[in-house]
Amino acid sequence: MRIEDYALIGDMQSAALVARDGSIDWLCLPRFDSPACFAALLGSERNGHWWLGPTGRQPATRRRYRPDTLILESEWDTPTGTLRVIDFMPPRDVNPDVVRIVEGVSGTVEVSTTLRVRFDYGRIVPWVRRTDGHLQAIGGPDSAWMHSPVPLKGGDYAHRATFHVKEGERLSFVFTWHPSHEPMPAQIHCENQLEETEAMWADWVARCTYEGPYREAVVRSLITLKALTYAPTGGIVAAPTTSLPEDLGGVRNWDYRYCWLRDATMTLDALIGSGYLDEAAAWRAWLLRAIAGRPQDLQIMYGVAGERRLTELQLGWLDGYEDSRPVRIGNQAVNQLQLDVYGEVMNCLYASRAMGLPPDDRAWSIQRELLDYVEDHWHEPDEGLWEVRGPRRHFTHSKMMCWVALDRAVRYVQEFGRTGPVDRWLALRDTIHAEICDKGYDPRRNTFTQSYGSAELDASLLMMPSVGFLPPDDPRVRGTVAAIEKELMSDGFVLRYPVAADNDVDGLPGGEGAFLACSFWLVEVLAKQGRKEEATQLFERLLALRNDVGLLAEEFDPRYGRQVGNFPQAFSHVPLILAARALS
Repeated sequence: MRIEDYALIGDMQSAALVARDGSIDWLCLPRFDSPACFAALLGSERNGHWWLGPTGRQPATRRRYRPDTLILESEWDTPTGTLRVIDFMPPRDVNPDVVRIVEGVSGTVEVSTTLRVRFDYGRIVPWVRRTDGHLQAIGGPDSAWMHSPVPLKGGDYAHRATFHVKEGERLSFVFTWHPSHEPMPAQIHCENQLEETEAMWADWVARCTYEGPYREAVVRSLITLKALTYAPTGGIVAAPTTSLPEDLGGVRNWDYRYCWLRDATMTLDALIGSGYLDEAAAWRAWLLRAIAGRPQDLQIMYGVAGERRLTELQLGWLDGYEDSRPVRIGNQAVNQLQLDVYGEVMNCLYASRAMGLPPDDRAWSIQRELLDYVEDHWHEPDEGLWEVRGPRRHFTHSKMMCWVALDRAVRYVQEFGRTGPVDRWLALRDTIHAEICDKGYDPRRNTFTQSYGSAELDASLLMMPSVGFLPPDDPRVRGTVAAIEKELMSDGFVLRYPVAADNDVDGLPGGEGAFLACSFWLVEVLAKQGRKEEATQLFERLLALRNDVGLLAEEFDPRYGRQVGNFPQAFSHVPLILAARALS
């Protein structure tokens, strides 16, 4: 299946990807970053999957989410009738459940299912036994139960069944995980859980304050972002997957199942602006726990509960999505210096307060410590926004976000009555601004550049107006936008930065697609410059890239006409929301 052939279901602690043919090919339990028990997405079906659909295995005729929910409905029209499968994960009480309800819509349809449980990313074949008519799979610390209304027959390390469903008939299947040393969990009532899950999502969406012309796209993106929130702690993951390639068949494969400070702050910006302050309060509490300690120990990302050790490993037994190897878990970028995150954190906390989040003395104390670090280190080179694995540079975007950190600190004091060395912060803010306009700007080409002394462009420069560094109609901003439109676009979409054999910026071989966030940034700045018709045309072209249920991966590759990268990606859905607000 193509990446865009998948849909997402989740319970705000983990998530599954459901293919268009009815196969669940990716599921990590009990958390987003736990080892997968279905890993066919990154290998083969022998690495674990759960298929359910009409016998003969074919793509669904149509799919949709129930309005304002994360409940997926897939329908197949067959020669003998129409079948519907309802997939969802109810918000958990104790143990995670995946529910699949098979419903006969018309006629009589022959249905088949195949279950292959593989723990530890497809590596461990569990011991399976039958207890009171239910299947239990055990492997080390993991145990999973399959509650099936039809008998499942074992063979070839899988369990299968074929049965018939008539019009009006509904059969419920439940897959439940729990620690192997604990007793069998209590079974859930699927129909009750379906009603409660639908009501929960509908109530949450009802709080949305966006009423513009793109409400459907904005609401679907907001639901996706909510689904990427880890409910017990308030952490927000960048994506529920690892190692979906930025370059098909290449090595640009990363684990995104962690909480990047940058991605989370941008996600909170979208949620706060849409009326969701509770999520901001939960994330602030997560942030304070995660970064507590010395400011020099701040990481760019953490585990969903604030874990710091995210060691990068390669899983050699998985072939990778479309032979894109290596498959990685963990992320080496956790050890990078990325100065822009200080500005992202300060901006998010400022925006939260401005929108009504109550003050927090401990938060301001930690912010003061972070600002001290910015004052001492803003002038250093870093790996920057794009987490390059090449040499450190003085990235213009990183310096700009250090300016943002100081600017928001000044506003905190001026608007919220906090205390701090405002005169010193103002002076340094102005110093950084002047240096960027001197060393990060090419007057001959009338454009800001990726790094000091570089001739290369970078899409992150499009954010200058949105963070308040320069107004959108500033001649230098207009020149930068014009240069990016001329030199940094592929098939009408914006690239992050030039990727070529003679460009050692990111230190990696191969190319990549157009990073979708960058094109949404262009929409936003065009709208702010009064070029609304052009902005609208690009925005609607970007919306057309969404799959049939409204989801976006990290990138779109014009070479193949396909979505690439981890999926669904918060960093794509956030700027969609912000661009829609700019157009509205």
